[in-house]
Amino acid sequence: MQPFFKNSRGYVIDLGFHGSTQSNFAAIEAQIEQWLRGTPESGNQDLIAEMIRTVLRLAADEPSRGDLKILNRTLKELRQAFKIFAPYENVRKVSIFGSTRVPERDPYYDMTMAVAGRLAEENFMIITGAGPGIMQAGHEGAGREKSFGVNIRLPAIQKANSFIDGDPKLMSFHFFFTRKLMFVKEADAVVIFPGGFGTHDELTESITLAQTGKSQLVPLILIDVPGGTYWQEWLAFLRSAVKSRGYITDEEMGFFKVFDDVEAAVAEIKNFYRNYHSYRFVKRELVIRLNSAPSPALIERINRDFRDIFKAGVARQTAPLPDEADEPATLHLHRLLVPFNQMDFARLRQMIDAINQAG
Repeated sequence: MQPFFKNSRGYVIDLGFHGSTQSNFAAIEAQIEQWLRGTPESGNQDLIAEMIRTVLRLAADEPSRGDLKILNRTLKELRQAFKIFAPYENVRKVSIFGSTRVPERDPYYDMTMAVAGRLAEENFMIITGAGPGIMQAGHEGAGREKSFGVNIRLPAIQKANSFIDGDPKLMSFHFFFTRKLMFVKEADAVVIFPGGFGTHDELTESITLAQTGKSQLVPLILIDVPGGTYWQEWLAFLRSAVKSRGYITDEEMGFFKVFDDVEAAVAEIKNFYRNYHSYRFVKRELVIRLNSAPSPALIERINRDFRDIFKAGVARQTAPLPDEADEPATLHLHRLLVPFNQMDFARLRQMIDAINQAG
């Protein structure tokens, strides 16, 4: 591998690993800036420069080859996944989890197909693993055009199911953590059918990320067949062994909802975006984007009913903030500026419900 690279205009950076590491790094700082000035303007040059500097510092740290392989493979996997999802950035998506061991034409398989099919009819795309069972049912129900396959490479090879195999929206991951990142990052809702260890791992991570504010709040939907007891037994365990000890609260049980009806589950996801669109933190202030202008009554209700999760001040309507200019697709939306304490995300989930009820 040559110790240099070019940008789109042919400008070369000599990485200069042939001398002192400290002097090399100082010498190429200016080259990095000049190299970036020769790339097409994207507004991301500062982040790209920071990533390049991090890689150069990593070389100076003399990490083991094993550590470098982990980092290299992680970067490659995420780059490819970002590239595949990028054309669908503005399309709502639903991640579906569940057991790989559900046979075809099992009641759970049929219900997964029905849910995925109805979501596709409502213009959602489906993200699920590319293997058998619930994953295959999700692809079959949604159809290839509205499906993403997020496969995992295992020692025992897991071949992609026939409904997604060969599709350009099929991706394969070596690491579970990069795969789960894409499931969460791209999901506007998460639907979970009964399953084993992997399903519970994905379920509890989705709840934990919502609880800690490490992901956007989205509908977390647990689905059982009519008359099924799987999730009711799980809820009973949470109440008797977890909530009773104070490890979780009543409000945190509201991060997810249980359904045994296809239409009710789909309606829950649709209604979540009835008026609410998304949110973003700007300089520690919460900006909630809405499809419709908030009424004075809604603003009054938020300031009255959710004051307990405010730092100081009140919620108020606002125009797009300057820092939101990097998301031009959202600039037409209405906004509420909320002094949220960045702690009580279960209550923030309830605020979103109140916004949709008022919408």
